[in-house]
Amino acid sequence: MPLLHSNILGEGPPIIILHGFLGMSDNWKSMGSKYAEEGFQAHLLDLRNHGKSFHSPEFNYDLLSEDVKQYMDHHHLGDAILLGHSMGGKTAMLFACRYPELTKKLLIADIAPKFYPPHHQDIINGLNAMDIGNLSSRSEADEQLSRHIKNMGIRQFLLKNLYWKEKGVLGFRFNLEVLSGKMEEIGENIGSTDTFKGPTLFLRGDRSEYIIADDLSVIKRHFPFATVETIEKAGHWLHAENPSQFFEKSIQFIK
Repeated sequence: MPLLHSNILGEGPPIIILHGFLGMSDNWKSMGSKYAEEGFQAHLLDLRNHGKSFHSPEFNYDLLSEDVKQYMDHHHLGDAILLGHSMGGKTAMLFACRYPELTKKLLIADIAPKFYPPHHQDIINGLNAMDIGNLSSRSEADEQLSRHIKNMGIRQFLLKNLYWKEKGVLGFRFNLEVLSGKMEEIGENIGSTDTFKGPTLFLRGDRSEYIIADDLSVIKRHFPFATVETIEKAGHWLHAENPSQFFEKSIQFIK
């Protein structure tokens, strides 16, 4: 199996950071740097079919969590604090339930242990409608994408994945073809009997619908020692929308 690509910042006890759907390790660079300044070693991973990691036709949470296990084995990380956002949060949950001995603490950003119906279809449609092979600039890409996605913040987030494959040829870092066909997998839940009895913190955005009051009992069933805290003035991308409060609450828990 190929190894996940990562960005490693700092020295100290490891924190493994897992990005969300269509994201990449770069989205967590400034947060990772802050953890590094606090004496931790931040491992910012690109999950399979994302960022600079390998592309594969296979994609589900079992494989994503096994990729993380392989990464930890390769880097001889005895145990680590796991921080996952959205799809990365589901990956971290499953990993912690499977490998509690490798999970010192679990920090989940804005996702609950439940099934989510596919809800990224408009984004996928917009990306697939782009004539990526004939684009000559990022601004042209933004113009094309804006016909399908009105929210500028979401477009900027997606277009971070653009890179020059060769002179004059733009491409996406994520594997759009595979991810387009695996939308069901993104919403999947962890196993109904999966539990992790270690210290766990769920952070939710006050403007996000991903974790609602009804989810608290389900969170406790899988993670009996979990606490849930809210980040103010933040939606689903809470680490980007209110980074100072996200850092404050997360470092308090981590330490």
